[in-house]
Amino acid sequence: MSSAPSPVSELDHDLSAAPESPSDAAPDALILSEVAEAADGAEGTSDPDAAGKPQVARWFAVQVASSCEKKVKATLEQRAVTLGVANRILEIEIPQTPGVKLKKDGSRQSIEEKVFPGYVLVRMVLDEDTMMAVRSTPNVINFVGQEERRATGKARGHIRPRPLSSQEVNRIFKRAAEKKPVVKVDLAEGDQILVTAGPFKDFQGEVIDVSGERSKLKALLSIFGRETPVELEFSQISKQS
Repeated sequence: MSSAPSPVSELDHDLSAAPESPSDAAPDALILSEVAEAADGAEGTSDPDAAGKPQVARWFAVQVASSCEKKVKATLEQRAVTLGVANRILEIEIPQTPGVKLKKDGSRQSIEEKVFPGYVLVRMVLDEDTMMAVRSTPNVINFVGQEERRATGKARGHIRPRPLSSQEVNRIFKRAAEKKPVVKVDLAEGDQILVTAGPFKDFQGEVIDVSGERSKLKALLSIFGRETPVELEFSQISKQS
């Protein structure tokens, strides 16, 4: 197997949100039968089942605790082997895109920016064993799918895992492949900066706006005794303590 106003809202627009705790959901024979029906025409199969029928592997989105995507991926890969379901949990992916982090000293660090923070994609054959292996993995919240409301009471119902369509999967991975590098900078409105390059070198000022997408910021610099807004590249400044 190979390696959360935001991209997450886009995923939630396509798929129903998961519950806050994995204990709210349990395997259900109806869930498995409906997923099997939905799998007609799906790409990829694993070993045949006991009846000799090919088992279809589909991609599922799994909601995980904040900043635990890599931990969940590593743990689930290991558990799949230990629990004997590695032939049915085939791939675990964290879609990422290149990014650049501008450090306080002005240097740049290459990073990987998650396309959908708080989510892991798993290509698997959905059955009781694989469903339990995923749901019982530490830091997993639940599958993303359709919530079944209980007939009575306010308790949340089961989550019916919904496989992603091939169009959804293609869009997610295409987005990860084509998205322009994101620049993250440890700067916020009100921070004090020193200009280190360009026509305003050695001027000091206060940040009034940060645009990570454009790798630029606006700062108020004292020019001829007046506070003047100036647009600067991230590479032209350093943050003052």
